[in-house]
Amino acid sequence: MTVWAAAFAVFVWLVGVPTSDPLTAFGWLWLATIAWRNYLPWREHLLFLRDWGPVALLLVIYNVSRGAADELFAPHVTPLIDADVAMFGWLTDGKIPTVWLQEHLYTKTVPWWEVIITIVYTSHFLAVPTVAVVLWLRNRGLSYRFLRRWITLSMAGLVTYFLYPAAPPWWAWKYGYLSDEVLRFSTRGLDVIGLHGAGNTLNALQVHQSNPVAAMPSLHTAYAMMAVAFFLPMVRKRWWPLLLAYPLAMTFTLVYTGEHYVIDVFVGWLYVAGVFAVVGVAERWWARRTSNRPGGLNYPNDEPG
Repeated sequence: MTVWAAAFAVFVWLVGVPTSDPLTAFGWLWLATIAWRNYLPWREHLLFLRDWGPVALLLVIYNVSRGAADELFAPHVTPLIDADVAMFGWLTDGKIPTVWLQEHLYTKTVPWWEVIITIVYTSHFLAVPTVAVVLWLRNRGLSYRFLRRWITLSMAGLVTYFLYPAAPPWWAWKYGYLSDEVLRFSTRGLDVIGLHGAGNTLNALQVHQSNPVAAMPSLHTAYAMMAVAFFLPMVRKRWWPLLLAYPLAMTFTLVYTGEHYVIDVFVGWLYVAGVFAVVGVAERWWARRTSNRPGGLNYPNDEPG
């Protein structure tokens, strides 16, 4: 693991966090599983490719499709602005929360705490895959349950991007829908710790490979909430505030740095609740259906536990 950690650190230093290509991210995670269990024969390590190859391919298709999600309809802008002002204007002098936060917190000199902001932002690209792979190593049944919710949430978000393209705050200001300036600076905290190359890579990806009007729902906060909500029933309630701090930190990060409106976040959380409900019903239906068969088969690919 020491060798893997050193190699990954060098990769992040020179290239950046693997954010644009799920194959790269899963490649590093596969190497991590090999390093962690290097005593196992290769046939065991190849099981990772069997289980995760289709997942990585599906996420590649998702990334490519997401970039074309604004081809059918013009992006929605003012409804999101109006929603945030309606919810928080009484507290923010009639402005959207993003503008109010940047007016009160943003400085040209990067403060130390923006390192935390950037780490939270970039964690989106690795947190959910890492959780899924750790579960896969520890409990295959749980990992497949987690995976079903992750893929369903991603597909629900993708369909929404096609049907309801929505522009974020920085886009709205850039094209004249907001009179107050909105900056986009979610990656500048990397400069404080010297990861200039990583920051440049993320910035380039934001400009050239992302869909600028795929803001509703916010899958950044939806993924963060999904990763936490999945484990809430398994831990004592005294630990819930600590777990929920992650999606709340992601929310602050995205709103403050101009990436999303608060309404995007709320809709993302509603998507998580809906996905958990729908997938849960489907799992229970399948369990009842298979329990009536000879041998009482489990959900496909599930293992006890």
